[in-house]
Amino acid sequence: MSGTNKLRLGVIGAGNIGNVHLKEFSKLSDACEITAVTDVYLPLAEARAKEYGVGTVASSAEALIASKDVDAVVIGVPNQFHAPLAVQALEAGKHVLLEKPMAIDAEAARTIMRAAAATDRTLMIAHQMRWESVPMQIKEQALRGELGRIYTAKTGWYRRKGIPGWGTWFTRMNESGGGPLIDIGVHMLDLALYLMGNPKPVSVYGSTYAEFGPKKKGIGTWGKPNWDGVYDVEDLATAMIKMEDGSSLTLEVSWAVHMDTDSAPFIHLMGSEGGASYRGAHGKLLTEKFDRPLETELRTPEGDEGARQRLSRHFLECVREGKQPISSAMTGFANSLILDAIYESSRTGNEVKLNWNY
Repeated sequence: MSGTNKLRLGVIGAGNIGNVHLKEFSKLSDACEITAVTDVYLPLAEARAKEYGVGTVASSAEALIASKDVDAVVIGVPNQFHAPLAVQALEAGKHVLLEKPMAIDAEAARTIMRAAAATDRTLMIAHQMRWESVPMQIKEQALRGELGRIYTAKTGWYRRKGIPGWGTWFTRMNESGGGPLIDIGVHMLDLALYLMGNPKPVSVYGSTYAEFGPKKKGIGTWGKPNWDGVYDVEDLATAMIKMEDGSSLTLEVSWAVHMDTDSAPFIHLMGSEGGASYRGAHGKLLTEKFDRPLETELRTPEGDEGARQRLSRHFLECVREGKQPISSAMTGFANSLILDAIYESSRTGNEVKLNWNY
């Protein structure tokens, strides 16, 4: 910590996600100070530093992590670099806020888990959907027992034409770790498990499909395509996840699909005493009174500060107070295990049992 007890942050990655973190943490100047930023394209880091008043542009991620003026590192870079940088930062005694997914695959996630177990530093995965207003309202009701036992759930996110950055790292398996499953599916997987009460997943059966990307169809507006590049990931994935307590979760996500969809993420929770539905900024609690169905609308309030701001504040609180983050390392590890198992199940056609050892 600095002499003013402010947490000194270093941001690795000055692109779109890095810029989001710079913007949100800059609003919390009473509790933190962004002291350094870096990017593989240094002119971008220099521009961000000027925009947000950051004093140091580090020459590399390694230099930023080694800096004595940095207490905590925010990692917002392509998936393949998550594990190496997170491990390096933890071993250097830094607290870490790591963008989703935790790692490019389960083996890489295991290296992070081992590094986290060997230190008392805070490691938090930046799953911002946990801090969206409507899911927070649903979670509150679930904790109060209003839904009873949540025995099954269905979640997904369909994009009709949404393949990002065709031919770039987004669509290269060895750099991204997968397609929509690891890109947007991990959000829904993480949020659904959280709302269900974090049951322990034990087995997975899944399938993945690539019907659009290889034909250069289903292209979205995110990212600049590289038409000389490679597309070797899926554009749709579906899975059934079974839990140790007998509950289950169905997951379906796509970047491109011929389907009537409004492109909003969704979750349906089915409990013994009630249910809940989430779609974008809206939701419902579904119960029964006097033998009649009852629905209660849930909405994001006017002037809501936003999920990213709450996420950023939570990270600072966890570091300052030594609390376990809501989106802890273990939750990120669970997601990585499931994602890997879906890909393996699709390859083999078999159910995959999860290996929790690290």
